[in-house]
Amino acid sequence: MDNIKTFRLNDGTSLPSIGLGTVHINGAHGVISILTAIEAGYRLIDTSTNYNNEGMVGEAIRQTSIPREELIISSKLPGAAHTYDKAIQMIQESLYRIGITYFDKYLVHWPNPKQDHYEEAWQALVDAQKFGLIRTIGVSNFLPEHLDRIIKKTGVAPATNQIERHPYFNNKELVEANWSRGIVTEAWSPLGREINDVLQNEVIKSIAEKYNKEPAQVIIRWNLQNDVLPIVKSASYNHQKANLNVFDFELTAEELEKIDSLDKGEPGRVEGQHPNEYEEFD
Repeated sequence: MDNIKTFRLNDGTSLPSIGLGTVHINGAHGVISILTAIEAGYRLIDTSTNYNNEGMVGEAIRQTSIPREELIISSKLPGAAHTYDKAIQMIQESLYRIGITYFDKYLVHWPNPKQDHYEEAWQALVDAQKFGLIRTIGVSNFLPEHLDRIIKKTGVAPATNQIERHPYFNNKELVEANWSRGIVTEAWSPLGREINDVLQNEVIKSIAEKYNKEPAQVIIRWNLQNDVLPIVKSASYNHQKANLNVFDFELTAEELEKIDSLDKGEPGRVEGQHPNEYEEFD
């Protein structure tokens, strides 16, 4: 779709303003889902070693008629590989699994501050970028103190920080902290996953009715108007197309505030994963 806007990153590269999430999408069904998403217009495909589907993503890349250079493949470093040597090896191994020679984007998945190796992990990404293994480097679930520490250590700021953000947990302070450091915010689980009712929320449904849109489209638009890049998971072609059809309407300031007011703070997290407490060991 030619009308998809882009985000300009601090390293000079650009990303489409909406990406496809692949968590819990696996196997042959997953290949078909990615192929339909590419047909719908997605070019940014977001995976992770811990999603156990990098091979599936690679198969979809091989089957699509879209040239590799037009796709933006992003993956994430697992917590088990935060030490420098393990991180470099994991990046290489993930490339072999997918069957590509470089990542367009690669993130440190969680800071794991209790283990306290995320500085090493970030240094590995900085070097892997120099080696030509990664084009754009970023982080996920990093708080301001984590960001400041790796920036001070390496002199390199992440291009993106992918964080939990949806109407019940808008994470506004972290979005602003990212922005103040020149970092683009990506939103994981922008639709809240299946464990909450954000898509049935009456405030969002009423706004959607006004614009003849679906609640998911309103939430995606809310993110975009807050300069946040949503990573949206959908295995349905119709939903995939609809999730990209969000550039023909604009929410008012009052509507943005109404959605912001749905925030529940910490209780609104979908799985209670606070970055200073949650440890990703796999």
